[in-house]
Amino acid sequence: MAPPSPLTYEEAVHLEKSYWDAMKAKNGSKTADLSARSSLVAGPKGIMRIEKREMSKMTEEGDWILDNYEFEDVEVTTPSPGVAIIAYTVRQDVRIGGTAKKFRAADISTWVKGSRGWECHAHSETILGAEGA
Repeated sequence: MAPPSPLTYEEAVHLEKSYWDAMKAKNGSKTADLSARSSLVAGPKGIMRIEKREMSKMTEEGDWILDNYEFEDVEVTTPSPGVAIIAYTVRQDVRIGGTAKKFRAADISTWVKGSRGWECHAHSETILGAEGA
């Protein structure tokens, strides 16, 4: 069997935006489909290992709403044909517990091509600034 073709820049951006669009729609089925069986996440609450089924529940039941997002400064690297890493800054408008907030963050995701397609195995977000915090 031939190795997978590396993701292009456009394909990597589309994949990452698919994840964000699923979060915006609170579509837990889609975020679970795009997640690895077990994913690592690092962010303001520390480091977590999130199972696919838990990702679905967190997306659908979380006390947050993603109203809007915009990527900037996107960089993509493919260290091997079946691995893609995407890093970017993101401006996001969210409501957490009913309170509207605007954040700017630096994010990075690692995608791995498996038997079910591309899946996110790791994601990290560092908050760079917040308005109304």
